[in-house]
Amino acid sequence: MPTVSMTVNGKAVTGEVEGRTLLVHFLREKLHLTGTHVGCDTAQCGACTVHLNGKAIKSCNMLALQAEGASITTIEGLAQNGTLHPMQEAFRDNHGLQCGFCTPGMVMAAVSLVNGKTNLSDEEIRHGLDGNICRCTGYHNIVKAVKAGAQAMGGK
Repeated sequence: MPTVSMTVNGKAVTGEVEGRTLLVHFLREKLHLTGTHVGCDTAQCGACTVHLNGKAIKSCNMLALQAEGASITTIEGLAQNGTLHPMQEAFRDNHGLQCGFCTPGMVMAAVSLVNGKTNLSDEEIRHGLDGNICRCTGYHNIVKAVKAGAQAMGGK
């Protein structure tokens, strides 16, 4: 069986995988990072969004072997030393979640979307989160949370 090596949440990892193993399954089943959710398995819902070399990608749409040598950040890797990332805090403080299933992917997409911007319009946020589906909130509080998160991140 082939092996794959990458950095996940700042730690070097190596594991054996079948050639057809999706990145989302490698993260969840081999590394036990279950914050990355499996929603649709067709890259439509965004529940599996992670950062690959700093860019938001849908991990159900990529083979683990394709991430060889990459740097991956999952929702578990955003918080530092027990302190939530500003975007995580903004989602909590602005009620940008209900059931929570889409939240990890939504937060990861939002962090990537902000990427140096502090004054995103509602329309820019909604467009930037296109492809991340929430079936509970109606998106109003998600947009509010992303705006607050962007301000708290200070353009970082």
